[in-house]
Amino acid sequence: MNLAVAIEHLHKEPNISRVMHAVKMPDFTPSQRIYFDLLDSIVSQQLSVKVATVIFNRFLLLFPDKYPHPDQLITFDTEHLRSVGLSNQKANYLQNVAHFSMQYDLENKNWHEMSDNDIIQFLSQIKGVGVWTVEMLLMFSLARPDVFPVGDLGIQQGMAKIFGLQETGKDLKNKMLELAEPWRPWRTVACRYVWRWKDTS
Repeated sequence: MNLAVAIEHLHKEPNISRVMHAVKMPDFTPSQRIYFDLLDSIVSQQLSVKVATVIFNRFLLLFPDKYPHPDQLITFDTEHLRSVGLSNQKANYLQNVAHFSMQYDLENKNWHEMSDNDIIQFLSQIKGVGVWTVEMLLMFSLARPDVFPVGDLGIQQGMAKIFGLQETGKDLKNKMLELAEPWRPWRTVACRYVWRWKDTS
């Protein structure tokens, strides 16, 4: 992702440009580890960052090399997974990912051959993995440049504040898509600024 080109393009749109002037965006390095990050994201659902980190680290300690190999993960019973602080549901979801990974070799898959929509359709087949989760992987694991998670609460709140939006539900999402159109093909970068601005403004 060419961040300099993205920033130059986004500054042409006055509203996101104002946001970009207000916050500094830290660099990040995409992990490219879809399988591992998918497990991490499931553990993190509906938890604070601090609690999620503690539980995920405990989960990793269940494995001899601190890596949740799919063939090992599927052999654990639910109680063993619950012992590190996971719910029944999350334990099942983690094993769903492991089974899917064994079937489709997620650890060695060439994601660069797949479009964003292809990856969303592919991974959201896994019970426990929704569109939002895959969008986060596209943005932060693969650094895809033009992802726009219209269902994300933080993006909804940020854009409502930036643009003074009063719409809700489907009307809000349609308006957001319309307003973010000038941000293409760098909507991922714009969203990172919106998140950070919302949390600091």
